[in-house]
Amino acid sequence: MSAARHSIEASLRACRPGEASTLALVMATEGSNYSQPGAMAWFGPDAAQVGWLSGGCLEDEIAGHAAEAARSGRVGWLEVDTRDDESLLSGSAVGCRGRLCLALLPVSALRGWAALAGAWLQRRGALTVALQADALVARVGDRDERWPLSPLVARALAAAGAAPLRIDPPPAVALFGAGPETPVLVPLLRQLGWLTLLVERRPRWNAPAAGADRVLALTPGEAVMACTDHDAALVMHHNFELDREALDALAASRIPFIGLLGPARRREDLFRLLRRPQHDRLAPRLHSPVGLPLGGKGPEAIALSIAAQLQQWRTEPAVLRQAPQAWSA
Repeated sequence: MSAARHSIEASLRACRPGEASTLALVMATEGSNYSQPGAMAWFGPDAAQVGWLSGGCLEDEIAGHAAEAARSGRVGWLEVDTRDDESLLSGSAVGCRGRLCLALLPVSALRGWAALAGAWLQRRGALTVALQADALVARVGDRDERWPLSPLVARALAAAGAAPLRIDPPPAVALFGAGPETPVLVPLLRQLGWLTLLVERRPRWNAPAAGADRVLALTPGEAVMACTDHDAALVMHHNFELDREALDALAASRIPFIGLLGPARRREDLFRLLRRPQHDRLAPRLHSPVGLPLGGKGPEAIALSIAAQLQQWRTEPAVLRQAPQAWSA
């Protein structure tokens, strides 16, 4: 998830004529591998790289082939097979027995890539990539592009068993309120691939230096309208009345994960001020106290616990995505 966001952002910045860079996309795997189909990394000039496709042991080889694809301006193909004993004990001594099959996409030569990447980063839909005869077809929402393949690359992709890929758009979280945890939490979430929105009106905390992708100095009611499609919201003002205002606004939203910072007693006090319909709409989605019990105290430990819970929730099966019923209705 995180590599996709950052690799696609890097590729978007490199969508300029004459910019030699390549997006390496895992199309198929077999055996033990660091990456799975849909993983990607961006390779640019002067050994620039965003994202990883191995633990570092294969990157030099991939970078060399990526540079060749960028120079040629044509979609390339690379298979790295480390399943035999020789690969296990010699050369890079990767220690993994796997096969990694990559499509090498020369960014500046891909027609329409900037529009596709921009739409994906704006969460307009998943990025899908599929092999169709002699081309790769990529789509985001209602926009699609077709990139021709040489007969050699088309045959190699087909022989590798390249199945259609679906790369979901980056998850998005809105933080209602900032505090001591924000300088640690926001960069950590961004590193994990989350798009971050900070809703904060207080001058003490609303500076863009907080590191969020967006900062809105709005009321919670106004801000909810800007994040209706978000995956998660965190209520963490360290201010009782502002938290109540945020919960009041979020009750009417459909955001599936709502985290409330603070102890259970504070949650109970807040819920006494909410109307019953608001309580009923919030309860199935509310994670309170937010964060996994990892141990430790202070803002850094709290930020880590919140990020860990969001990451766990994001990757676990949808049937398990429900808030624990920690209090009586």
